[in-house]
Amino acid sequence: MYAIIETGGKQYKVQVGDKICIEKLDAAAGEAIVFNNVLFVGKEDSLVVGAPFVTGATVKADVVSEGKGKKIIVYKYKAKKTYHKKQGHRQPFTKVTITAIEA
Repeated sequence: MYAIIETGGKQYKVQVGDKICIEKLDAAAGEAIVFNNVLFVGKEDSLVVGAPFVTGATVKADVVSEGKGKKIIVYKYKAKKTYHKKQGHRQPFTKVTITAIEA
């Protein structure tokens, strides 16, 4: 069984036991969280598609850790104007383990 969930403005295909990095949540390590925005549930013999969400479906997960992603460089410049600006960014994330899919 698998599901497609929406969190942080992105969609993720998840199965029980998957570890995924999602946009930062206000949850400490070890806490349990529930995703209610389930767009799709695929079972062995049937598919359930939501409009926009599947009613009564939830995905449960445990928070493993929090961290920051790989650094990216943002570089702005204007040609012939001696203007340039270099800036780095590391996107924060929350790593979760999927424990149950209920549909």
